[in-house]
Amino acid sequence: MKPYIACLMLTSPDGSLQPTKWTKSPDSDRADFSKVCGKVREGPRCRPWMVGRITMAEMAKGAAHPPKGPYNVENPWHFTNRDATNFGIAIDQSGAVRYKGPDLFGDHIVALLGADVPDSYLAELAGDGVSYVIADDADFDVGKLLDVLSRELGIQGIVIKGGAATNGALLASGLVGELNFIIAPALVAHSGTDSVVEFGPRDWRAR
Repeated sequence: MKPYIACLMLTSPDGSLQPTKWTKSPDSDRADFSKVCGKVREGPRCRPWMVGRITMAEMAKGAAHPPKGPYNVENPWHFTNRDATNFGIAIDQSGAVRYKGPDLFGDHIVALLGADVPDSYLAELAGDGVSYVIADDADFDVGKLLDVLSRELGIQGIVIKGGAATNGALLASGLVGELNFIIAPALVAHSGTDSVVEFGPRDWRAR
């Protein structure tokens, strides 16, 4: 059974997901908005969180450091901490995110990867203590990968935290059970800004 998925986004009234671009609010600031979002995420169905490649790369801030071969890697999955109290999940079909260790914000990292990710990258993840699940074909069915997380790690609920393209692709795939928005009292009001949901050609390599 797939985990229940809730989308939880902190956004401005004009739909921006970039707090660094928001106007200042007389009542609160970005830190206050984030604290509210964190409290909501702590609900019983929404503890593990999931983001796309770009968002995870911005948070992880790692650099490439593949170990020397030959490589002896586990496939189709590798779990280094099944007993973690919480998980942060990255949708990273191309295997582009680099990490500095096994956890982020105290949550154990699990990467959802495409079928053609090289063994050198898998060995790098394993060396960092990062868990991963690999798709069984080029279709990159995220629903199947989430089934593995439910079965192997007991994950029953996940909150999506974006970005817009990841939200859009998951919604279009029918995987999202609910949408939740926290509206911050701030604006961007510029043309060409980001949005809560964006959907185009379904290619997770761009997410």
